[in-house]
Amino acid sequence: MRTLSRQTLVALAAAFAVGSLAACGADTSEATTAPPASSAPAATLTVKDPWVKAVDSDMTAAFGTLVNNTGKEITVVGASSPASPMELHEMAMDGGKMVMRPKEGGFVIPANGTHELSPGGDHLMLMKPSAPIKPGDQLQFTLILGDGATVAFNAVAKPFAGAGESYAPSAAPSMAGM
Repeated sequence: MRTLSRQTLVALAAAFAVGSLAACGADTSEATTAPPASSAPAATLTVKDPWVKAVDSDMTAAFGTLVNNTGKEITVVGASSPASPMELHEMAMDGGKMVMRPKEGGFVIPANGTHELSPGGDHLMLMKPSAPIKPGDQLQFTLILGDGATVAFNAVAKPFAGAGESYAPSAAPSMAGM
């Protein structure tokens, strides 16, 4: 049987310790863009405190805070999820009524700024979830940026009564209280 030298054992222990510490420091509540294959730096966008409204059926939405850590404006132009087809949505006044509608031009996050995705405001709309979304479920999302980059993140489903909003297709286009 072959024995390892003391130097080899020390090197292996150090490598294991560094890997363990890196894994312990991971923060799953935020996601960042992965560095590109080229040496050019990528735009950095994180999603702080992401969550999804739990539902048994019908539409639902994802929320959180988009954080731009760069000195340049970033625009989110689309989103995708294995759980459902998606659209970027906003709440806006139309004819004296608050209505939910697709967000033209996407979500613009100012340089070194934030953009809130919240009930009653801008949100990521899950148009037709393929299965019920239960409290505690983890859903995967990918944001598509104006420059073609993507940002992947996970969000936890939470029960939320909200302001009596309705995501049912029969309620479109007026989603009072969303």
